[in-house]
Amino acid sequence: MDGTRDRASCRGFLTAGQTRRDALRAGALSLGGLSLPGLFRAREASAAPMPETAAPRTTTGRAKACILVFAWGGPSQLDTWDPKPEAPDEIRGEFSAIETRVPGVRIGEHFPMLADRLDRLAIVRSMTHDDPAHLSSVHHLQTGHLAPRPHSDADGPSPNDWPHLGALVARVRPVGGALPPSVIMPWTVSHPAAPGGKAPGQHGGWLGKSFDPFLLPGDPNLEGFRVEGLGLPEGLADDRVRSRRALLSRFERDAVDAPAWSDYRARAFDALLSAEARGAFRVDREPPETRDRYGRHIHGQCLLMARRLVEAGVPLVTVNWHDDGINFWDTHGDNFNGLKTRLMPPTDRGLSALIDDLAARGMMDETLVVWVGEFGRAPRITRAVAGREHWPRCYSAVLAGGGIRGGAVFGSSDRWAAHPEADPVGPADLAATILHALGISPETEIVDPVGRPLPINRGVPVTALFG
Repeated sequence: MDGTRDRASCRGFLTAGQTRRDALRAGALSLGGLSLPGLFRAREASAAPMPETAAPRTTTGRAKACILVFAWGGPSQLDTWDPKPEAPDEIRGEFSAIETRVPGVRIGEHFPMLADRLDRLAIVRSMTHDDPAHLSSVHHLQTGHLAPRPHSDADGPSPNDWPHLGALVARVRPVGGALPPSVIMPWTVSHPAAPGGKAPGQHGGWLGKSFDPFLLPGDPNLEGFRVEGLGLPEGLADDRVRSRRALLSRFERDAVDAPAWSDYRARAFDALLSAEARGAFRVDREPPETRDRYGRHIHGQCLLMARRLVEAGVPLVTVNWHDDGINFWDTHGDNFNGLKTRLMPPTDRGLSALIDDLAARGMMDETLVVWVGEFGRAPRITRAVAGREHWPRCYSAVLAGGGIRGGAVFGSSDRWAAHPEADPVGPADLAATILHALGISPETEIVDPVGRPLPINRGVPVTALFG
């Protein structure tokens, strides 16, 4: 989908569809025991068989986790992070540029809280690629690789997709414990007008379904929100489950597949009984004042949930802009009203609270935060509908924590924010920067299903951002 399509076709998005039952889903406990181990085994069997990867090459990156905040739809660079106050009206738009804590750096007026924290943030004003389609651009951004068919909204998820960044991190740097290595919330992004529907690049791809990030659907802001199936059914105590575990182990000692099956069963029991797994998803345990700081809305509470998850040990959490039933950041029409009333204020509050919270907990150095969309918006305003069309040639990303040097601006755009003027950064480079921050060399190789050794990323980390 590009800017020449009917603008109405970009209004609203489909829901993500049926929720997959993931490793932490524990509702399958029955009188005969856990059926969850069968899920562990089925998912592992579905993964493409591959030789073991070599030990991942490391970098000087010191981050333990990354929170990727994905502004689905494509936010306008001119109205957020890269205003052009000297441009003509038809380029500049309605918003003013405000001063920030960093002298000489101004951003859009509807990010006042973030302006006051810019000394902790780094802005990349030279993000660029050439694909104006939503779906294939999501694949590019969230995997660091071109989609199997670039420039296309026709293809949904496929086994031929490159794995999501969270899946790649899980492959080269596996972690133990009951928590998943990668989480996506509150949905996997989809587009109602695109033939492909759900965007590719949000799952395990050719690594197999066992590497799918754990989907955490729903609105954490709702009273009584719980992760479906996590924990024990009412009336079943931990001691009884442990007793059942011991009994089952006796029965399966002589089974042909007992060693493998026991491993899957053990992981299922660990998920059920782990206080860590249960507690990490309980955003309602946060003090009310903390929840208020993030904003009592789905985006703010998802960011708070993300902080809880990385604090508990999840290496990569993706927070997608939620299914708001309108048009997300895809502002072909009513761009300015949408930005100032429903898009920028929740982002300003939620992202500011996340930065403050990580700093207060001593987690900034070990947590990388990245805010970015799949592309930006056209410099020239479509006056008839007060909108901006798709524009992948120049847009912005923001990073913080994980060794990022705060108060920095990397790259620059031309006078209308239409093209990079210096230091262009592509989606592969941004993904390489995330990997670098996590201490993983983009040159680390894994073997694909047909036996080819492939680097997990072909971009170049923006090392100048670190300091």
